[in-house]
Amino acid sequence: MNGPDPVGIDSPRPAVIPGLDGQPAFSLHLPDEPPPVLIAVPHAGRYYPPALTARMRLPRVAKLRLEDRLVDLVAHAVARETGAALLVAHAPRAMIDLNRGPADMDWDMVTGLPPGERPIQPSSTRARGGLGLIPRRLSGTGEIWRGPLPAGEVEARLEMVHRPYHQALSETLAKLRKQWGAALLLDLHSMPPLPVREDGGRTLCVIGDRFRAAAGAELSAAAISHLQDAGYRTAHNRPYAGGYVLDRHGQPTRGIHALQLELCRSLYLDENLREPGPGLTAITTVIAGLIRRLAAELASVPEQRLAAE
Repeated sequence: MNGPDPVGIDSPRPAVIPGLDGQPAFSLHLPDEPPPVLIAVPHAGRYYPPALTARMRLPRVAKLRLEDRLVDLVAHAVARETGAALLVAHAPRAMIDLNRGPADMDWDMVTGLPPGERPIQPSSTRARGGLGLIPRRLSGTGEIWRGPLPAGEVEARLEMVHRPYHQALSETLAKLRKQWGAALLLDLHSMPPLPVREDGGRTLCVIGDRFRAAAGAELSAAAISHLQDAGYRTAHNRPYAGGYVLDRHGQPTRGIHALQLELCRSLYLDENLREPGPGLTAITTVIAGLIRRLAAELASVPEQRLAAE
């Protein structure tokens, strides 16, 4: 397996699945006295079992394009610096996308569905475009897989990866809310460089809150302000507003907030966007400061006001 070792394991226990050669699908580190922020990384998993890779048409290309390449290195460093709780998926996005709902699937790629059990609801635009619960195709390269996927395998991936991961998210956020009165999920992603804007600049960070449905307005504003003050042009909800993770776990009226943070890969990778680059330390410092600011914001703003906006 590739990538850093899990930083620690705490309850709930991570699922260990045969499809990952006995390795955990994710790891959870929950310190005794964390701030009220959970950092989660759903798209940087790099445990590719040989059986999975053998079924991929162009595994090297698909891996590089599907992964939020090495953004877990940022998350690990930030968690060490701030003491924040950290949940990192090790199952790769190619196996199952943790930011998609269980029904958000291109069912035409699945065989063996029992008669009458084909989902009635249509696939989303993302699924029809090839990036559903289990990614099917990539623009420019076509189909990811050499053949169709058995229905039983889809269910196994849901049971052993998707459901336990989201249970871990829910339970950890509930613990933080119980301890602090409120909690925040920072769902950390990375994006390829966005097009240069008319003024010659480039957006380097995007804060998503599902158009204010997943987090209090003060939290989004504080995050954008912090990143911009650090010199990073930051957008709000466009082109990334967040996905299933925020829809499911962001519950501001219950004191649980969720933000998605997209970082441009040029901020922490080398010029080829493949290996750690010279900016890794700088972005770690900025995101650690962001965690501290958001934790302070949660503590200082009345919860009923956060929930109402």
